[in-house]
Amino acid sequence: MRPPISAVVTTYNNAGTLPACLQSLRFCDEIVVLDSDSDDGSRAIAENFSARVFVEPFKGYSAQKQSAIDKAQHDWVLLLDADESLTEDGRAAIEKELTNPRAEGYRLPRREWLFWRWRHRWTAPNWQLRLFRKSRGGMNAVPVHAAPEVHGRVIDLAAPFDHYGEGEIAVRVDKVNRYSSGLVAHKRQKRTRLIGVRLLFYPAFMFLRFYVIKRYFLNGWAGFIAARVQAFYAFLKYAKVLEAAHKQALAVSHADKPRPSPREDAN
Repeated sequence: MRPPISAVVTTYNNAGTLPACLQSLRFCDEIVVLDSDSDDGSRAIAENFSARVFVEPFKGYSAQKQSAIDKAQHDWVLLLDADESLTEDGRAAIEKELTNPRAEGYRLPRREWLFWRWRHRWTAPNWQLRLFRKSRGGMNAVPVHAAPEVHGRVIDLAAPFDHYGEGEIAVRVDKVNRYSSGLVAHKRQKRTRLIGVRLLFYPAFMFLRFYVIKRYFLNGWAGFIAARVQAFYAFLKYAKVLEAAHKQALAVSHADKPRPSPREDAN
């Protein structure tokens, strides 16, 4: 017998993908859905799947997911986004593994929807830590890309899940624009070095990493565009950090300039 599992999902206006997500989680012992005040029927969908539904204002990616995790009644947590769903092979692998767990957390392979097609089966998946014991971990504080961190052994588990993602290039570009803006303060706080070098070379490296190393070239034009957008994201992250640094320096220089005295103004 495996230990009980709590499925945890955060939502905001995900009526289009939420049914598939929750259907794939029916094998779990409970489903916790934390909604950020959707107005598209997401809450009603969750209730129809007998989920424990909570509503809270959005507090940021990390804090919102942690709040949802805290509401889980069981120690083992399976964390999915509302535009993701676990495959049948993934369910079987999880149930088998948890009859005799070898780790405190597991990275699962995520299959991406690339605009108009699923990625090629030989394209490298994105491994994500999504199954873990909440008593041994929780969300980190990284803005935008918040992810679980576990104190203890973490291993890869061949339990695939699907990510429907963005179905249009414009939506994806809008997302990377928002995400890159959300990372500026974090990267400046970390005092990221060699910004100019990163700005020059990191986008090209990211394109090669996705298009060649992760084999996105197997996905035709969809793979090429996805790799290019990822490179653009890498460019935007450091371009915006550089912009923020120059704006701060400009503000300081203006603040340090002596102001003319009233007599000088009169002249």
